[in-house]
Amino acid sequence: MTTLDLLRSDRVLSVVRAPAIDDARDLCSALVAGGIHVIELTFTTPDLPRHLERAASGDTGAVVGAGTVQTPEQARAAVDAGAQFLVTPGQGPEAAAIVAAAHDAGIPIVLGAFTPSEVMTAVALGSDAVKIFPAHHLGPKYLKDLGGPFPGVPLVPSGGVNAGNARQFLDAGALAVSAGTDVVSPADVEAGRWADITAKASTFCAALR
Repeated sequence: MTTLDLLRSDRVLSVVRAPAIDDARDLCSALVAGGIHVIELTFTTPDLPRHLERAASGDTGAVVGAGTVQTPEQARAAVDAGAQFLVTPGQGPEAAAIVAAAHDAGIPIVLGAFTPSEVMTAVALGSDAVKIFPAHHLGPKYLKDLGGPFPGVPLVPSGGVNAGNARQFLDAGALAVSAGTDVVSPADVEAGRWADITAKASTFCAALR
């Protein structure tokens, strides 16, 4: 099953944005136990490649990728560390090179966008799905509006998505939603409070149903 197929099935991925990760493999196991299998570790966490390697070191059942990728060098470092997909916050001048780094490695790339023009550019560059960020500013109605001119483009809203509004984004046509601090608070990640993270992931997944 590909990453996009898994997203179509689970309808959610977890974005981990923390100043430190106690143990990336245990974190992934905790999220999988709560029902979230696609996990994005971001370059805002120091020494991200080491955490990616740790996450890939055991059979946790998770598909782990790298987020906040902004340069081809970061993309290649993430791939070398075992990332199974890449996500960018937007589209800078090196977006095409980042897409190439992902596709050369045989993994999907999700470019960030907000406006219709940016969605068009992401598709033209070869993005496998498009992250709509920050999604909470205009909400599910905006995502539904984007689906009009882009009916075949997999859209993944991110930023401000929580258990209270996630289902609305899915009903508006999202492929999946990004669960952020609502599930993985930086404090829980840094302290290794795995049971709390599992419980929050389970609650979030239940809200999707």
